[in-house]
Amino acid sequence: MNKPLVIPTMAEMYAAGDKPEILFWVGCAGSFDQRAQRITVAMCKILNEVGIKFAVLGKEENCTGDPARRAGNEFVFQTQAQQNIMLLNMYEVKKIVTACPHCFNILKNEYPALGGSYEVLHHSQFLQSLVNEGKLKVQGGEFKGKKITYHDSCYLGRANEVYEAPRELLAQLDADLVEMKRSRANGLCCGAGGAQMFKEDEKGNKRINTARTEELLETNATIVAANCPFCITMLQDGIKEKERQDSIMVLDLSELIVKSNGL
Repeated sequence: MNKPLVIPTMAEMYAAGDKPEILFWVGCAGSFDQRAQRITVAMCKILNEVGIKFAVLGKEENCTGDPARRAGNEFVFQTQAQQNIMLLNMYEVKKIVTACPHCFNILKNEYPALGGSYEVLHHSQFLQSLVNEGKLKVQGGEFKGKKITYHDSCYLGRANEVYEAPRELLAQLDADLVEMKRSRANGLCCGAGGAQMFKEDEKGNKRINTARTEELLETNATIVAANCPFCITMLQDGIKEKERQDSIMVLDLSELIVKSNGL
């Protein structure tokens, strides 16, 4: 039987005079998108399992402002960011973990200029640190020997040069990791970056997620590992377009761990 999830809020812990080790920043996708909500649940299951004291902001969490800044609306970005920074500083937050590379990048690299300086980790980095410390053991489980390909998201990969942590996690699964022809620093965008997720396609010969899907199909992998809710949406759409949704799964790194460990 699955254990009940325990997900305290910062407000609850603050009222009790307690502080979490980390703030889990859920993000807009992880809060409202049904597919991305499964990533949020997977992360909370892992945090519960290893006994990390964490909290979420819950209803107090606002968008980081990343889509607004990428779309060119600096006023909206500054407004959202300053509201968030006031809240985070009020709660004396020191360490933030998020499963969204967009949130990770902007909290880590762009909030300090506005007075919000925190230790910010993408969940792939945090999960790998738990493995290194012996707090999290990853089993091969149902993925042992399976052919997996990994998609480098732009904001985790090229923008922040985080390439090894996700691959080290995948290595724990005893799976057969097959790289796409464009990977690491040469990785191809899924098509959602730069606020493209929220607007109509511009004219062109081929959608970017279609091109990326064709590259992943060339690997003959049955599982695509990803680290970003936007990437997962775009890759799943591309796989459906190619009518391969029954034979290829797109899973976040946290979901792979939860499934392999039977959490």
